[in-house]
Amino acid sequence: MPQAFYDEDHEAFRHTVRAFVERSVRPHAEDWEEHRRIDREAWQAAGAAGVLGLRIPEPFGGAGTDDYRFRCVVQEELAAIGAAALASSFSINEDIVASYLTKFGTDDQKKQWLPGMAAGEIVTSIAMTEPRAGSDLRGIRTSARRDGSDWVIAGTKTFITNGFSSDLVIVAARTGESDGRAVLSLFLVPSSAPGFARGAKLKKLGLHAQDTAELFFDDLRVPADALLGEEGSGFRQLTTQLPLERLSIAWRGLVAAESALRWTVEYTRERTAFGKRIADFQNTQFRLAELTTEVDITRAYLERCIHQLIEGSFDAVTGAKAKWWATELQNRVVSACLQLHGGYGYMDEYPISRAFADARVQTLVGGTTEIMKGIVGRDLVGPRPRSAEPDVPSEGGA
Repeated sequence: MPQAFYDEDHEAFRHTVRAFVERSVRPHAEDWEEHRRIDREAWQAAGAAGVLGLRIPEPFGGAGTDDYRFRCVVQEELAAIGAAALASSFSINEDIVASYLTKFGTDDQKKQWLPGMAAGEIVTSIAMTEPRAGSDLRGIRTSARRDGSDWVIAGTKTFITNGFSSDLVIVAARTGESDGRAVLSLFLVPSSAPGFARGAKLKKLGLHAQDTAELFFDDLRVPADALLGEEGSGFRQLTTQLPLERLSIAWRGLVAAESALRWTVEYTRERTAFGKRIADFQNTQFRLAELTTEVDITRAYLERCIHQLIEGSFDAVTGAKAKWWATELQNRVVSACLQLHGGYGYMDEYPISRAFADARVQTLVGGTTEIMKGIVGRDLVGPRPRSAEPDVPSEGGA
């Protein structure tokens, strides 16, 4: 028999996460959507419950586990109540910024930031995308120049997830050129630094509770030790971390589709038309059969990807496959489920309405579907003469 994806430790952790969701998320989710912000108390409650900091090493306040299945549990439990905005915000902290700091940060940088992240006291973001540089990171204009022992950063970022609430931002900036191409470096920028400014919260189609903002750096000055990793290593750092980021997005897409399907099966069993349940119509059964089959097949593939990640064999091409397929699946499934809800699916009192709006960005963040297909296609036919990996934005830049 095939081995179960989760073991007893994961299921025990699920009880902890579910209790946190019921206590600190569900009662506030509508208010967060309406006021377009997530209370800091939710972050702190997650930290106190051990829901945050799973990948952060124990000496820095985290659980110190490389078993990504624990993160999968968190995403499943948030998806079960349609809390996509919080799930995405947590992913910035957990799957992106914490991973960058853990892999590339110095001990001093880790001591400064990781304990607060694990405790839910520090919210983070990553700033890649600019008004004129989205998928093409070579077009980044934000610059960082040395001035004595400091770095001076100037430029603008946009579409930054957690940008309005973040205490720490990883900023990608140009620190030179090589063969006519931008050389990027990454910097740890506290939002309290002089010269840091936020624009208004950006209005979006979905994920309303998750703040998204423009960020401005007006000759912002940070010390030399704000450099994350080596100078000029930004592209290599991004390439190293992108597979995990894309798998995180793919898993959120899968579990959102599973939740939408579950809500829809329940709805069609209860709703009647022409004297019988919606679920009793052949068209409904055929459509649900198609959707559940696609979702089950996708879960099997992503579970294999998770195992590869844990074993250290997960690569960029597999990440691209997982990301584009699962997010496109999410949009197909949610759209079909809304249709089966009929007119009620268009009403915000039903979670499928919000799920429909929240799903749309998934095929854009972390690299568009088209870019993902390009990565897979080039792997099949051979690399280009220059960079084999296109310049793509991180999730924090969408």
